[in-house]
Amino acid sequence: MDIKDRRKYEAEDIQVLEGLEAVRKRPGMYIGSTNIEGLHHLVYEVVDNSIDEAMAGYCTDITVEIKPGNVIKVKDNGRGIPVEIHPKVDKPAVEVVMTTLHAGGKFGGEGYKVSGGLHGVGVSVVNALTEWMEVEIAWKDGKVYKQKYERGIPQHTLQVIGSCDGDCTGTTIEFKPDPVIFEKINFEFKVLAQRLKELAFLNKGINIKIIDSREDELKTEKFHYEGGLISFVEYLAQSKKPLHQDPIYIEAEGEEGSLEVAIQYHQGYNTSIYTFANNINTKEGGTHLSGFKSATTRTFNDYARSKGILKDNDDNLSGEDIREGMIAIISVKLAEPQFEGQTKTKLGNSEMRGFVDSAISSFLKTFLEENPKIAKMIVDKALNASRARKAARKARDLTRRKSALTSTALPGKLADCARRKADDTEVYIVEGDSAGGSAKQGRNREFQAILPLKGKILNVEKSRINKILNNDEIRALITAVGTGVGDEFDLNNRRYDRIIIMTDADVDGAHIRTLLLTFFYRYMRPLLENGNIYIAQPPLYKVKKGRREDYVYNDKALQELLEEIGRDRISMQRYKGLGEMNPTQLWDTTMNPDNRILLQVSIEDAIIADETFSILMGDKVAPRRDFIQKHAREVKNLDI
Repeated sequence: MDIKDRRKYEAEDIQVLEGLEAVRKRPGMYIGSTNIEGLHHLVYEVVDNSIDEAMAGYCTDITVEIKPGNVIKVKDNGRGIPVEIHPKVDKPAVEVVMTTLHAGGKFGGEGYKVSGGLHGVGVSVVNALTEWMEVEIAWKDGKVYKQKYERGIPQHTLQVIGSCDGDCTGTTIEFKPDPVIFEKINFEFKVLAQRLKELAFLNKGINIKIIDSREDELKTEKFHYEGGLISFVEYLAQSKKPLHQDPIYIEAEGEEGSLEVAIQYHQGYNTSIYTFANNINTKEGGTHLSGFKSATTRTFNDYARSKGILKDNDDNLSGEDIREGMIAIISVKLAEPQFEGQTKTKLGNSEMRGFVDSAISSFLKTFLEENPKIAKMIVDKALNASRARKAARKARDLTRRKSALTSTALPGKLADCARRKADDTEVYIVEGDSAGGSAKQGRNREFQAILPLKGKILNVEKSRINKILNNDEIRALITAVGTGVGDEFDLNNRRYDRIIIMTDADVDGAHIRTLLLTFFYRYMRPLLENGNIYIAQPPLYKVKKGRREDYVYNDKALQELLEEIGRDRISMQRYKGLGEMNPTQLWDTTMNPDNRILLQVSIEDAIIADETFSILMGDKVAPRRDFIQKHAREVKNLDI
């Protein structure tokens, strides 16, 4: 990556819009939440400033360190935040950037043509939500400057603390999140590493390093991808069987901005499309995704008709058919992105739809003509998907309720609850008829429903939708949940507020949980995103000593209990399955809201989840073996 002239970034490039008063009062408005996601967002915002320097051509190296006490340090070799006095407010520009909302080189100044950041509030919002923050700048005048803040308030004026070579410019920001603001302060290395890996893919040639120095043994990962998006799709496709050898790569520039797209088809059936705007993961898509979908659907249909693969009386292939087995990364960069929502999950710039559509259509039209073998493989796969989709209609109809909540449409094995509204109701998905019988007898019939499943459901990672919908257990599950699947999914139609997976505490039980979670992720993902999926935690042991009875849920708790009550004259039962508990015991330990332990399943990063399900449930053995060997020591709950 070439380093540009660093001299063209001055104090007057910093534009001031407003103050920080509301940030600490309403942090969720600025970072989305005060839970683990909001905590990690602090890091992303600081790193985004370094990435902006990289996109502008001034930065090649970024290092993120998680230090003891969950202190974060981010260092880059960019130009350094300007330190001269800002002409409008008579303060050093860096102090303005660190303490004023919407102050930076992104708002009408010449600092950046393209930038990410959280609506530009970025580092000032992070500063406001930290217990303390220190910024150190190696500036073009050869001096090193430093300033410290506590909860966003400067503790001293900007100080010169040393000197360096004139070419060693850069910014180092160190901070500790405020425990008054955040529910829990414990950064997850793998989550931060995944985001930094994404940024390295999206900005080819940049060097990014993450270090975790909280333990005696350092954890370090380095990311550098000369292939950019091509490397990204190859990484996501590592556990798949490719349909064609090299990814399809599209690059275009126009007045609207720039576009990069990489596409890899595989022999499986799931579609994975990820969109980014100015390096921000637009999880809800937006105009760039709409343009991509319309272009690919139209262009492949036009090609199939021009070659006589589709006849005059044939229906067009649907977009869903054409995208079966597709992994795609869409990255756009534009000067003034418009995002819907504070956390930037959907791109709203209307001009990007036409720009992306035109660029992809033009490229694909030529590509398909010049690569007839690849074109035929993709179209044939789409035709097979179309046939399977039509065959699935009948099976799909069987999963729909005849009317809103009539029992005649529900599976016979479902023991429904008395309450008819979804609010505060729950369904237990139970492994086997024996446990199902105990659960039905032990439940509270007012708000708890029971759906027993026979054995292990189909592995949906390896199956097409028509086969999935013809599976009796999955069809019963879809009907009971009520939302529909795939493109027809409607969260508002769910019949229960909580969907609880309750399986045995053994290897088979863990496998069934994983199969169910794979199904929910691939076909009912909004349930996971909305927090409707839970995992029940049945006890592993029952310990009796005299008149005292204790149920214990893990081996560590067992050792603590035995140390408390002593190991003499005790009787201990190890539960091998739910069926070994009578209805009263099952209610007391696993189903009673006053006593039970439930794990709520969430998705912090869709790319991590997609990769994990693909590796663990896919066809290729080698990636699965490598994954298990790499992560064996850190496993807590492999199935979630």
